[in-house]
Amino acid sequence: MTQEQVFTVEYNAKVHLTAENIDDIMVCALEGGINYWCRKVKVVGEYFGEYASEQISRGGSLVLYDAESSDKWELTRDKFLKGFQLWLENDTDTYYGVDEHELDTSVIDGTAADFIVQYALFGEVVFG
Repeated sequence: MTQEQVFTVEYNAKVHLTAENIDDIMVCALEGGINYWCRKVKVVGEYFGEYASEQISRGGSLVLYDAESSDKWELTRDKFLKGFQLWLENDTDTYYGVDEHELDTSVIDGTAADFIVQYALFGEVVFG
């Protein structure tokens, strides 16, 4: 019996994110996705939306505090977008939330949001 050969082809695709997409992902992250390694989140400066989860999409930033040390990190929209890109490039979109260049945030759960934030802050998944 011959073994089937498998070939891998890489491709680049553009994905269009809306402010609402970013807000939805941040809600998932802040309401459970990152809580096992992040003990507190603080808005930097004034609120640009009603909630902290709306800060990133509007060009603001958040400071995230480590659960077990005094480490803290600042999350900005540019970092978030880079984290989203790394999430896609590392084939972490296991629910296939991206289709036809659009994101379906209904399939983004706490784990996916956590990975996106970790990629944004650290360039890799450090926790979990």
